[in-house]
Amino acid sequence: MAAEATRTVVSLTDRTPSISAAEIVAHLVPPRQFDGASLENYRPDPAFPSQQEAVEAVASFGASAPASRGLFRRRAAATHAAGLYLDGGFGVGKTHLLAALWHRTPGTKYFGTFIEYTALVGAVGYAGAVAQLKGASLICIDEFELDDPGDTMIMTRLLGELADGGSRMAATSNTPPNALGEGRFAAADFLREIQALSSRFRTLRIDGTDYRRREVEAHAVVTDDVDAALDRAAGTVSDDSFASVVDHLATVHPSKYVKLLDGLDQVALRDVALLHDQTQALRFVAFVDRLYDAQIRVTASGIPLDEVFSAEMLAGGYRKKYLRAMSRLVALTLL
Repeated sequence: MAAEATRTVVSLTDRTPSISAAEIVAHLVPPRQFDGASLENYRPDPAFPSQQEAVEAVASFGASAPASRGLFRRRAAATHAAGLYLDGGFGVGKTHLLAALWHRTPGTKYFGTFIEYTALVGAVGYAGAVAQLKGASLICIDEFELDDPGDTMIMTRLLGELADGGSRMAATSNTPPNALGEGRFAAADFLREIQALSSRFRTLRIDGTDYRRREVEAHAVVTDDVDAALDRAAGTVSDDSFASVVDHLATVHPSKYVKLLDGLDQVALRDVALLHDQTQALRFVAFVDRLYDAQIRVTASGIPLDEVFSAEMLAGGYRKKYLRAMSRLVALTLL
């Protein structure tokens, strides 16, 4: 007879994590599913030539990095694009390419989402963030966001200061699928918002379909019997109502969400319901990003998790964030 799986059940709402600046920076690496990401194992879709063009652009950008530091490095950087910006739909491999660039770049380097960098500033202050990141050979920003003017200004200033110190930048941003014209405008908006840095960036559009939904054009999986699902689970699992987790997220700084999930193998959310408050919805998006980075399986009852954002939210200024979270929630319930 097979041994019964060992399972420990905990509650997210019992966790009140703390995190230091050094711990935040230590987490600025590619998500673990991209530990082995390389240009060689990226699989461009032949139906979308821009994907192969992106591979070549990343290879060229990586090869043009100046090897030395100091004055010569700053002069060399002026002769090459100091930044690369990849724009495209969800699930076309932008993060894979960004992680591949990170892996092939020598020296001190950082990889984080836009939200993670702004959370670092929020946790340690602007000067503290500069002190933690200065001297890096490469700063990778996944999912650069333009929907919050305050955060965009902070990131523009931060990247400008780091670039002046010799750091190179690579960024991605999402354009929703089937959004006519938005791809062109996303790149233009990015260049406008980063102001003085714009001349240092090469921009490239990547077309394609979302690999997370190519096989399953459906909703996130709904579990009728959460107790039965947890009985089959192994490792450490959290078991909470959706409403209690949403409320608890308001008491935890987004920079600490990574520690909130520390050690978990599965997250159960009971009685998932529509979100009506945008602040709660944005916190949940940040939480989903950390779940996805850690590749933690989600089991949920109630409405499908990709239906928690209201029609008004999806029509508003944070639409890209919500669509990204929906795509990721579908994937997490299928793990």
